[in-house]
Amino acid sequence: PQDEEFKKEIQMRDLYNFSRRSYWLRRLENYGRKERVVVDEYTIEHILPQNKNLSKEWRDVLGPEWEHIQEVLLHTLGNLTLSGYNAEYSDRPFMKKRDMSGGFKESPLKLNQGLGQLEHWNVDTIKARAKRLSEMAVSVWQVPQLDVDVLEAYRPRAESKAGYSIEDHPHLLSGIGRELFEAFRKKVLALDPVVTEEFLKLYVAYKAETNFVDVVPQAKRLRLSLNMPFPDINDPRGKCKDVSGLGRWGNGDVEVGLSSLDNLPYIMGLVRQAFERQMGNGGEA
Repeated sequence: PQDEEFKKEIQMRDLYNFSRRSYWLRRLENYGRKERVVVDEYTIEHILPQNKNLSKEWRDVLGPEWEHIQEVLLHTLGNLTLSGYNAEYSDRPFMKKRDMSGGFKESPLKLNQGLGQLEHWNVDTIKARAKRLSEMAVSVWQVPQLDVDVLEAYRPRAESKAGYSIEDHPHLLSGIGRELFEAFRKKVLALDPVVTEEFLKLYVAYKAETNFVDVVPQAKRLRLSLNMPFPDINDPRGKCKDVSGLGRWGNGDVEVGLSSLDNLPYIMGLVRQAFERQMGNGGEA
């Protein structure tokens, strides 16, 4: 029942104006992929255009109720996708969007599978695509099948968020620690609107679905814990340390230090790997 309610809800919800629209698009596109797609390189596309003054081609395809159809289905799952072509083409008829260079027929994206074989875009095709994507979404966002006792054991306690702040971390209040932390947090929070920051007693957590990087402040550096298996990290400079099985503050099997702003771009490349892995693994991370 929960799955059926979820599918029904996601098919008709306004997802375009959802504050985390890049998040759900990234999750759907990257679910099950070994090679992650960088969603930021594409634009969000309304297959049925947003333009209130639809062309005659669009009105003819949609029929006499075209205004109502546009109003109800415009921002929903079935009508939204990702495209690599210029936004100036977004009002074109469906067949031209399909067949143009870089159009749906040539698209390598999972979200666009099947669009290249369609002859028109109307109520039926929008709803059919919404149904297909909602089935995929159920796999991406699975309901945890856990015993009540297990769920209760892992339920967040109020005291775990009892008002800790940067003031509780002396190494972050001045000097090199503060400089490194401010630069690092700015980069991490800019990864995606879904990222949140939480100050805990002994470290600072950055989360998407769960922690993907934790910061343990030290006197002359930030010790970072990346929440991913050590064998999966791409670290050509050999900066990372395998801490699996060791008792450390923070989550994850990968540890790396940040002691200089010069190293921040490289360190962020490592952090992004942990973030993208979590965002694309269908709830496995």
